[in-house]
Parts: sequence; structure tokens; C-alpha cells
Amino acid sequence: MLRIAAITASTAVVVSGLLLVIGLATAPRTDSYCVAEPQTFPASGVSGWEGEQLENAAVIIRTAEQQGFARDGQIIGVMAAMGESSLRNIDYGDWETSGITNPDGTRTSSIGLFQQQAWWGTAEERMDPATSAGKFFARLARIHGWQQLEPSHAINRVQVNADREHYARFADDAALVVDALSGECRTPTP
Repeated sequence: MLRIAAITASTAVVVSGLLLVIGLATAPRTDSYCVAEPQTFPASGVSGWEGEQLENAAVIIRTAEQQGFARDGQIIGVMAAMGESSLRNIDYGDWETSGITNPDGTRTSSIGLFQQQAWWGTAEERMDPATSAGKFFARLARIHGWQQLEPSHAINRVQVNADREHYARFADDAALVVDALSGECRTPTP
């Protein structure tokens, strides 16, 4: 009888330990990282976004902050780039990938994080993540009441996308990325 009790107790301890390890391994991470220190970003990514994508998100967040946008605006900027380029600074766009044309039938000239066409600026400006983000936020700021719009609709007003719901699916991921990259930055010590 004593032997059965010992085996049962040992099994309970092992199972409890195993459940604890599984719980810790599968629990959502609440880590936050300094947006100005990409070398600290998690190699495992944030909600499937990693490496260059997180670095580009950090540029968008910093640009938004510099232009006075709080968390909601930062999320909108990251959502837009997720929906346009998967947070990759690409030198091709809708014409090259899908044959999509402008309403007047001309080829699109979309490039960069936000897939901005030629009327947004030079190719160099549109391919520079901070400059293209700045152009995005400058246009967002000119939309009266953008804060009251659904985020995807606000982005649509800036990007002039055919589907105003296109960006909605990126809302949760964008919020997770913005929150993760909004950790307290260390002050360098002299």
C-alpha cells in the first residue's frame, strides 16, 4: 500500500512539473523591446513577424512618434505596411505581381513598405522606410476625424486601396507588434 502511494505521489509530481513546463512554453509572451534597439528584437519574432519586418515596423513606430501619433496611429501605420508589403521594403508592386492597373488603365508604380505610387514622391523617397512612413502619416493627419474611423477605413482613405476592409485582418498583429516594440529604452550610461 505504501508503495502505491509513493508511485502515485511521484507520478503526480512528474505530471505537475510537465504541465508547468508546457504552460510556460505555450503561454503568450508579454516581453517588450526598445523600438530603437533592433538588435534586441526576439529572433523568434512577434506573432509571426520577424527580422527585417520588425525593423521596418520599428521605423514606422518611431516615425509616428516623431510626428505626434500615439499608439492608435502607430498601429494604423504598421497595419498599412503589413497589408501593403508584409512589412518588407520591396522594389516592385501590384503591376508586377498581379497586373493591376490604375483606374485610368496605366500601370501602377507601387514600391516600398507602403506600396506608394510615383505621385507620392521619388523612388528614393518611397524606398526609404522613414520617408515613406512620414508621407503616410502626413496624409493620415490630414484626414479629419481619422481617429473615429475604423482603422482599415482610415488606412484606405490614405492608401486609396480598392478594398477598404483589406487592412482589418492585420489589426491584432499590428497591435501585438507595436506593443512588443514599445518597451522602455535603456538610457546609455556615460
